[in-house]
This record gives sequence, structure tokens and C-alpha cells, in this order.
Amino acid sequence: MTDQLIIFDTTLRDGEQSPGASMTKDEKVRIAKALERMRVDVIEAGFAIASKGDFEAVQAVAKAVKDSRICSLSRALDADIDRAGEALKMANASRIHTFIATSPIHMKMKLRMEPEQVIENAVKAVKRARRYTDDVEFSPEDAGRSETDFLCQILEAVIDAGATTLNIPDTVGYNLPHQFGSLIGTLRERIPNADKAVFSVHCHNDLGLAVANSLSAVMNGARQVECTINGLGERAGNAALEEIVMAVRTRQDMFPCDTNIDTQHILSASRLVSGVTGFVVQPNKAIVGANAFAHESGIHQDGVLKNRETYEIMRAEDVGWNTNRMVLGKHSGRNAFRSRLQELGIELESEVELNAAFTRFKELADKKHEIFDEDIQALVSDVVATTDERVSLVSMKVCSETGETPVATVTLSVDDDEVQVQMSGSGPVDAAYRAIESIVQSHTELQLYSVSNITTGTDAQGEVNVRLEKGGRIVSGQGADTDIVIASAKAYINALNKILAHVDRAHPQV
Repeated sequence: MTDQLIIFDTTLRDGEQSPGASMTKDEKVRIAKALERMRVDVIEAGFAIASKGDFEAVQAVAKAVKDSRICSLSRALDADIDRAGEALKMANASRIHTFIATSPIHMKMKLRMEPEQVIENAVKAVKRARRYTDDVEFSPEDAGRSETDFLCQILEAVIDAGATTLNIPDTVGYNLPHQFGSLIGTLRERIPNADKAVFSVHCHNDLGLAVANSLSAVMNGARQVECTINGLGERAGNAALEEIVMAVRTRQDMFPCDTNIDTQHILSASRLVSGVTGFVVQPNKAIVGANAFAHESGIHQDGVLKNRETYEIMRAEDVGWNTNRMVLGKHSGRNAFRSRLQELGIELESEVELNAAFTRFKELADKKHEIFDEDIQALVSDVVATTDERVSLVSMKVCSETGETPVATVTLSVDDDEVQVQMSGSGPVDAAYRAIESIVQSHTELQLYSVSNITTGTDAQGEVNVRLEKGGRIVSGQGADTDIVIASAKAYINALNKILAHVDRAHPQV
């Protein structure tokens, strides 16, 4: 019998801790529905006590998702656990994930607690979490740098207190694969009641070893992996879900377990997360990168044409690449559009959003002949992003010619008042951004500006991603259009709206 490897997705929680990757409640629900469609076992929806917005997002995900277990993170504090329990009330299946640091440096410098106090707080937290759910996960933060004897002691105690999952995090990405796998094996052997809990791992990618460490842990008995779509996450990110799943699925000759993931939805989930967060997937990214199944070498091309397995260890179709096809055109009606949204796993909140998306679709169909799934996902993201914005683009005119200074005339609606400004710049995008900034006066700093094509062809939509910084806070913005300058303006305005809608949220490690 093959064991089940539980996939615990933390894109909505740890992934959101990437600077600039904050998501709205509606965006979190969209991603959660995509994860549910992919048959992810556990979705960590957020850190409920971080802010009112985080609480509402966890609550909304718990209400919207029925087939995956919904989890909320909490520190080993009564207020955190109570808030998590309240947010998860509507969940069909819930989990509370509580944690406390266990490494000597964290206990001394951050917690300022003695080891005995840490154990006492951990046990208390698990028992309190059991009031709300019978599925409680405990994590000894910075386990990768903790003393093994102390880990055995605290983990034995929390199992006795009612913890059903023990998550061993390599919080700072310090471990090497053989070392981390050996730690999991040692803990399972030395803890007397280890058989009463599922061992899990949560690896960070600071040394580029998150996936390798996670897989080494699985080989040593871990049966849950915490991971994110596209490897999103704090600092260098987390273990990438798509890489974990496909490594286990492809090498069934080595792994005594498998996941329940429907891999054909991996690519669409990757593109959704990329579009929502503005974190572009690098072309050579494993599984979901544009070049993952591309062959430029003549020798490789010849081999693949004769037999795919000469250079491909998995089928592109198995992770969703066969969905890259034209599905709609300018003569398609509303019902066809709605049906395609459903096939893509996209659920809009209201008829107003559906109508707005269909209007954008018709406008796009007038500009480009072939409409692909990626185009539909981008325009839906655009519609959702412009809901309830304080600032919106009314019109824009840009003049750019050889030997002349580009000039942009921009009209914005700011809190329902229209303002028009004309500015010059070193290029059309610079002129447009200067005009927008002169109206909004956000005093932000542009840290990133990037352009990529959504599909192929000269009539393809361009997707622009920007990152703005103000007072140490970083936000990202996205915009798509067949006109790159308009897409640039949309992305900048999208980011400005996030700055203007600033909501303070706590960091779980603070």
C-alpha cells in the first residue's frame, strides 16, 4: 500500500509574506478555490489575528471552500488561538496551526523564555486550540537549529496535549538534505508517542534547498509537506508545491507515498497566483516555467520527435500545458464566456463583476483575433483589481516621436472627482507615471517595473508588474492591455490603490 502524502498549501499565509505579495480577501478566495479544484488537502488561509482584513479573509475562505481542510496560523497565545477559532467557525473541516520558537537563539533573544516556559506555553496552546477543533498542528519554530533532545521533549508533550500533526520547520533554510532527513527519522524513532501524530515539514529556500530538504524528510517518514504555488514566500521563498508533487509522482520507484493532487490544474493555479501577486514565473522554472518543456537544441528536438521520453521525464499535458488553446472569439456570447470561466475554475462574486469581465472580453476581442485562457485569466484579474478603487484611469493620451520629448495627458477619477494633468518624461511610460503621481501625490518610490507578454503574437496583451515602496511598506501592482503604456498605467494605479488602502497587519514572527 502506498501512503498518502498530505499537501499543506500556505500560499495564502506564508506566500503572502513576500514583500509586495499582499492579497485582498476576494483574491484569496479565488486562489483557495483553485487549490480546492487541484485537491489540495489543507489550505492555510492566513493569520487570523494579524488584522481585521486577515480575519475576514480566513473567514471567507472557510465559508467558500468545502473539499479542503482550512487552517489558520496562531502563535502560542490565547488571543491568537481564540481569533483563529472564531475565523474558522464556518469551515467544513478546520485546523488550528500554533507555534512557538524552540532554538536556543530564538528562546533567548526573541522570546526571552527558559525552555521549561516554552514547553508550558506550547502545551497550553495546543489544549486551548482543541476547544475549537480536533485537528491541531504544532510547529517548533526554527526546529532546524534547535537541540534534538529539546525537540523530543516538547513534541512528546504536545502530542499528549492533543496535537495531531507535528510540523518541523527549517525556518531560516539552514539545513542540508541529509541532515534534515536524518532529523525527521531521529524524532520519529526517539519520541515515544510519535505514532499518534503525522510528521510534517516546512522548508525555506534560503540556500535553494527547500524542495530537496522536504523530499529528504518524506523519505524519512514525513507524511505532510508545507509548500506554496511557485515557491512563493518570505525571503527566498518556500518549497514549491508543483516541484514536490511532480517529484513524488514521477519517482514512484523511490517514494513509498503519493499525493491526491490533480496535477492537470497545476499550471492554471501557477498563473493565477502569479497574476494576483505580480511575482512573474521565471521562464526556466521547473514544471510551470515557459521553457520547462521547450527544446531548442537540435539533438534534443530530434530525440523528442522520435520518442518523448528521450528528454522529457513527464508529460506537459499532465501539469496543464494542454490548456493553452484558443477558446473564444469576438462572436462568442455571454453563456460561452461564463462556461469557460467555470472550466478555468474562476468564480466571480456577482453579476456585476461578470458583466464587467464580459465587457472587457468584448473590448479585447475587438483588438486581438485569438483569445486564449491566459487572456481570460488576466482580464478577470483586472476586473477584480479595479473593484472599489479610490483611483481609476478615465483616459490617457500619449504623444511620442523621434527627436521630441514624450508627453502624456492623463485623466484620473480620484474619489469620484475627475482630474486631468499633462506631463512630459524621458519616455511615454515615464511621462504617464509623472502625470499620475502629480495627481495622486503618493510620494512612493518605484522599485520594480517589468513587462512580459501573456500570449504569443504581436497582438498579445502585455502584462506589466510594478512594485512601489513607501515608509518601508512594499506593494505590487499589475495591469494588462494590448497597449503597453495603458497596461503600465493600470499597473501603477493598481499599486497606488493598495498604498491608499493601507491596513496594518501583524507578522507572525514578531
